[in-house]
Amino acid sequence: MKAKVKIMDMYSGRYSVFINEKEAKAVKLHPDDLVRIEAGKKTVYGSVIISNLVEGGTIGIGRDILQLHNFSEGEVVSVFPTGTPESVRYIKKKMNGEKLRKVEIEAIIRDIVDRKLRDIEISSFVTSLEINGLDMDEIAALTIAMAETGDMLDIDRKPIMDVHSIGGVPGNKTNILVVPIVAAAGLTIPKTSSRAITSAAGTADVVEVFADVSFSLDEIKRVVEKVGACLVWGGALNLAPADDITIKAERALSVDPTGLMLASIMSKKYAMGSQYVLIDIPTGKGVKVETVDQARTLARDFIELGKRLGQYVEVAITYGGQPIGHTVGPALEAREALSALMTGTGPGSLIEKATGLAGVLLEMGGIAQEGAGKKMAKEILESGKAWEKMKEIIEEQGGDPGIKPEDIAVGDKTYTFIAQASGYVTAIDNRAITAIARSAGAPEDKGAGLELYVKVGEKVKEGDPLFTIHAENEARLDQAIVFARRTEPIRIEGMVLQRIGNI
Repeated sequence: MKAKVKIMDMYSGRYSVFINEKEAKAVKLHPDDLVRIEAGKKTVYGSVIISNLVEGGTIGIGRDILQLHNFSEGEVVSVFPTGTPESVRYIKKKMNGEKLRKVEIEAIIRDIVDRKLRDIEISSFVTSLEINGLDMDEIAALTIAMAETGDMLDIDRKPIMDVHSIGGVPGNKTNILVVPIVAAAGLTIPKTSSRAITSAAGTADVVEVFADVSFSLDEIKRVVEKVGACLVWGGALNLAPADDITIKAERALSVDPTGLMLASIMSKKYAMGSQYVLIDIPTGKGVKVETVDQARTLARDFIELGKRLGQYVEVAITYGGQPIGHTVGPALEAREALSALMTGTGPGSLIEKATGLAGVLLEMGGIAQEGAGKKMAKEILESGKAWEKMKEIIEEQGGDPGIKPEDIAVGDKTYTFIAQASGYVTAIDNRAITAIARSAGAPEDKGAGLELYVKVGEKVKEGDPLFTIHAENEARLDQAIVFARRTEPIRIEGMVLQRIGNI
């Protein structure tokens, strides 16, 4: 049928098309049926919502579909019912535990990107991967399909380095030091990062405090070819677009299939043209990978996948048993990271991890001899060269290169927790620290988060401060205080842990 477009001022998240009840009945359309909308040479797919908010001869277009194509009010379009895509059969095949062929995986990813698959079908695909897994042939095909259905970046400066942490550790602002260290040594490192999914601050959330992070591919190319590096938000780009869609299903289902995680990370590296990739796998209690054996297995998968993609991959298994540095939350982490770059010093965990990872990249890129990379990275940091490079990056990304850590505002509504007894810090709960920071408003409220005063193994006295919660409003602060009191984010015990009497 032909119909006039009515712009609906709503965002359903389902790429919905609103059709009048009487008209839907006449053309035999039902709720959630897939329809194809054609306007000139542009084709868009959407799910039917039957609603009397629109009149006959009109279709309502939600704000989500307008992100795919800029329809105008009153524009005449053609609407066609569309049958179930062939890729649904391939999803059922995976649900039955069968191996998918390359062409079948390509069809699924293409239909996800084209919005031919509805949320329930995408969720079924993600669930099938969680239950039945993927072998390396399937993971490689999935990675390439995810990359090639989006944009690809071609930077003239070679070699192109990249670093990625699989996450899970609060306060992990490490790459804000790694990138300028590596770039100051003359290597090229275009770093795209995510915003927080379940953490209190993704790298992009932290960088956004002092510089812009949303750029087009052409703008990124200009920045990188000028200064050798960038620190930008990958979500502003059309890199591996299927990844952003499947992540929504993963969040809703609270699953993270290993094969999909590998493809998610490596597809974006492939799309960025990265030749040398360092994967950081934090390991310890309260993070995604809790044992070294699990980390080694995952490391082998990353390395094998890299070989199939024509990329050289190394993996660093890092300590993830407690937060990195002393801050958690965008503005607090920005302060700590910039201070470390300016002075060349900072919390041991932050400096050690940043120079360790940067050192590996310097060796991978042929700048440092094997075993000498970390020393070179420390020299670059301590000499101020990394800070000079960071100022170039900030300026090219629209920030103020003259910024000082104290210029960054943090939440002024605070509450400090103190030790209730003397003893030693025997554990810091990563998940609880993250949850408290998020309760305080992070990452949406840039100034919200935590400032930690102790680390595992340190001796404390009764009344010593343990951590301060920062929030931007009293309600959020109260919420975080209540949550902190319900948990035990920092455990303090004496040297005698337990006494057992004579039975």
